[in-house]
Amino acid sequence: MDIDTASKRCAELGNSTRLTIFRLLVRAGRAGLPVGEIQKALDIPGSTLSHHINRLVQVGLVHQRRQSRTLYCEPQMEAIAELAQYLLSECCTLKREFN
Repeated sequence: MDIDTASKRCAELGNSTRLTIFRLLVRAGRAGLPVGEIQKALDIPGSTLSHHINRLVQVGLVHQRRQSRTLYCEPQMEAIAELAQYLLSECCTLKREFN
């Protein structure tokens, strides 16, 4: 992962509504949830939800699939694991010199 991708993903998760959506999807598991269930759980207008989901899709944190007439949102667990690994990859590698 490069710094630009990490920055974009962090920025999208920095919005409380998008973070709430993503956490709900993670709780649901890899199969995700229908958009209607997300809307009902969060009690937000459809257009607002669509905007936030599209932002998460654009950075690869959510994938959408259609099954018949139902649109499902699936959390991309690998993408969030990759982001966490990127953020922690240099943990404790900075050596400080004290005089």
